Amino acid sequence: MKLIVGLGNIGKEYEKTRHNVGFMAVDKISDFYKFENWSLEEKFETEIARGEIKNEKIILIKPQTFMNLSGRAVQKTMNFYKIETKDLIVIHDDLDIALGTFRLGFGRSSAGHKGVQSIIDYLGSKDFNRIRVGIQIPDRKIPTEKYVLGNFSKEESGTINGILGCLPETIEKELI
Repeated sequence: MKLIVGLGNIGKEYEKTRHNVGFMAVDKISDFYKFENWSLEEKFETEIARGEIKNEKIILIKPQTFMNLSGRAVQKTMNFYKIETKDLIVIHDDLDIALGTFRLGFGRSSAGHKGVQSIIDYLGSKDFNRIRVGIQIPDRKIPTEKYVLGNFSKEESGTINGILGCLPETIEKELI
C-alpha cells in the first residue's frame, strides 16, 4: 500500500493558487485512475480517496490542516494504515523549479517548504519520495508568500494542467 499526499491550503480562496499544486495533482491522479470519490476523514484531518494503480492499493490524501501542520495528518494516516515512509509520496509546489516541469526526489531536505518540513518533523524522517512541481517565481522582488498564494494566470494554468496530466503515468512507471 502506498500513500500519495498532495499539499495545499484549505478553503475556496486558495483553490487555484500556486501553493495548491499538490491538491491539483492528487485530483488529477484520482480522476485518471477513477478512484472512489473524495471523503472527509476527520480522525485523520484529511480528505481521502482510495483506489489502485497496477494492482497496488493507493490512498490519496489532501490534508485539511494549515500547510505548516500537514505532517500531523500524514502521520495519523500512516499510523492507521501502517504505511512505511518508503511508501510515502508527497507532491508539492517548488519555487526553484521552472514552471511546467517537475522533479522526483527521495530523502531530501524541505528546502524551506513548510508543509514538507512539517512532514519531516512529524515522521522524524526525510526518507520518502517527493514530486516537486515547478512554479518558479519570475521576479524575486515579488514577496514569496504573495506569489505562492496568488492564482495562476490563464497561460500558467494551461502549462500546469499539462504537466499535472503527466504525473499519473510518471507515478505508475517510476514510483509504483
